[in-house]
Amino acid sequence: MDPLSRLTPATADVLEALLDAGEPTWGLRIVRAADRPTGTVYPILERLERAGWVTSEWEHAPERSGPRRRLYQLTSDAVPAASAAVARSRREHGAASPRIAGATS
Repeated sequence: MDPLSRLTPATADVLEALLDAGEPTWGLRIVRAADRPTGTVYPILERLERAGWVTSEWEHAPERSGPRRRLYQLTSDAVPAASAAVARSRREHGAASPRIAGATS
């Protein structure tokens, strides 16, 4: 697992969404949980996967109609690193992510 070259608030939101999910989660669910646009989330997921923080696979659900979904999950090594990175980002950029702060107002 490579260290992250940068940790933006958007990356912290994606990491937090993956931590909260706790299981393989499809991309649009991460988009909604992170409250970020798809054009932000998918490049972050790709970067996290290249760095070894995230694994992904295509969903196998033949009984489900609609297009296949790509499922993303933090690797076991990345879970503690992601928790630390999110905590560090929240200290540096504010106590809560914009999506949480917006939900409480």
